Amino acid sequence: MSRIKATFAALKQRQETALIPFITAGDPSLETSAKLILALAEAGADLIELGVPFSDPMADGPTIQAASERALATGTTLAGVLKLVADVRKDTQIPLILMGYYNPVFCYGAERFARDAAAAGVDALLLVDLPPEETGEISVVMRESKIDLITLLAPTTPRERMKRLAAAAEGYLYYVSMTGVTGAQKISPEDIRVAVEELKKMTDVPVGVGFGITTAEDARAVGAFADGVVVGSALVNIIGENGQGEELLPKVTQFIVELKHGLTGATS
Repeated sequence: MSRIKATFAALKQRQETALIPFITAGDPSLETSAKLILALAEAGADLIELGVPFSDPMADGPTIQAASERALATGTTLAGVLKLVADVRKDTQIPLILMGYYNPVFCYGAERFARDAAAAGVDALLLVDLPPEETGEISVVMRESKIDLITLLAPTTPRERMKRLAAAAEGYLYYVSMTGVTGAQKISPEDIRVAVEELKKMTDVPVGVGFGITTAEDARAVGAFADGVVVGSALVNIIGENGQGEELLPKVTQFIVELKHGLTGATS
């Protein structure tokens, strides 16, 4: 059983919702990212999404765009992100999902990337700008390397397409809670509930919800019906404000503890 499946199975048994924080790898440095991953795991994160910095992060709002710029300015590359994963695998087995855009993977080479990602300990890949119908080669090599290819669904996804994508889902489904970019507006939990409950009728794969979840209250509301909640911009903002200062890890830890506390006991 994969780390992702084992994690969601254990959470379901405890009637808990997965907390899935997102950080941009290399922001403010790869060394600090390693410390952040371990701190997130210790504080109660269940899975972690690692953003691969890219020069044109079109799905991301200003907070994560700025994080990508900071990471790129320090020389962070896809190879560096894979080394980061390999390094933290010595200390944690928390599921790690690389989230980003297709261009870095394409330039790296799909087969080479799949091989190196598997060797490093990557559990899944989420490519924001690659529609499932166009995954082609990357889907094949990911499957051969036993790395899940996470599928995004949005409020604008037609029902019939949603059914097709749900049927072929791996790892977990990522439901985008709103149209637009990350961190740009407040969510409407009741609207999301209707969509997620409909989606869960189509698949047994866990459904995580992201974009717009910024507070413990947001997480608690969405965690009442989703299998996982993804928190990105709010966490990245804490990292951006504190850089490599002494308060970074304590503030990140406190935020994750608050989010996890809100999710404990939530059922979906």
